[in-house]
Amino acid sequence: MRLVFAGTPEVAVPSLDALIASDRHEVVAVVTRPDAPAGRGRKLVASPVAERAEEAGIEVLKPARPRDEDFLARLREIAPDCCPVVAYGALLPKVALDVPARGWVNLHFSLLPAWRGAAPVQHAVLAGDEVTGASTFQIEEGLDSGPVYGVLTEEVRPTDTSGDLLTRLAFAGSGLLVATMDGIEDGSLTPVPQPAEGVSLAPKIEVEDAKVDWAAPALRVDRVIRGCAPAPGAWTVFRGERLKLMSATSAAGHAELSLAPGALAVTKKAVYVGTGSHPVELVWVQPQGKKPMRAADWARGVRIEAGERLGG
Repeated sequence: MRLVFAGTPEVAVPSLDALIASDRHEVVAVVTRPDAPAGRGRKLVASPVAERAEEAGIEVLKPARPRDEDFLARLREIAPDCCPVVAYGALLPKVALDVPARGWVNLHFSLLPAWRGAAPVQHAVLAGDEVTGASTFQIEEGLDSGPVYGVLTEEVRPTDTSGDLLTRLAFAGSGLLVATMDGIEDGSLTPVPQPAEGVSLAPKIEVEDAKVDWAAPALRVDRVIRGCAPAPGAWTVFRGERLKLMSATSAAGHAELSLAPGALAVTKKAVYVGTGSHPVELVWVQPQGKKPMRAADWARGVRIEAGERLGG
């Protein structure tokens, strides 16, 4: 099939690579979000998908909105058979959905109908799911509600961050997406409607959602830190400034520690924080305006005084 691939972030690149490598299909163009400011200089930077497509000599389309008439006209000229999508980042209007003969097919990183929305992997970690996965489905006007072509499952490991899990799903899912394109092309795959039961939503995780509540049990604190890593990053407040929490481990084995929620205990090699249950040990933190560092190094640098606590 003649394909137009739609995607934007790094997590979409493995699928683009897999489709380019396929001997059954041709990626004739790529649709991605417009260049965005990045870094301290806030210079405009092309998306990872755009950079990879340009390296491969593939036409790149960057509509401000996918309903822009210039974009739609070019899409009609290209006349793709199908448009595979991975994390494109914009809602597709019906006028665009109607262009390819075999529609738009999304690779979504959950076992639909669970975790429909922008942040399925983060919500799976936050909820403590033991198994998640990826699904390919036919895009329709509803939110991730279209019929499903195929699925794969992936274990959520106890120490997984959202970044860890998403990386594994991106590579495993690229094979699923190619297999879905193969099945659509030869007629061996028919999409199956999603069940009405088991629907859950995964909206974007906002910065305020990533604030750690030290009165919550340690299990919840751990999930927030892992679920919000690498973005937007779990955080707390110390001496009136934001402190990003990059990783932590359970300190349930330290029976001698009896800490109120947010209270700190510092040794030469470790920093412990009280929660609503047992303490956690901070491993990596990032003070405001500084680079990530070991929590013990941070504690030595700020010289934590008796009675100081996290959370403000």
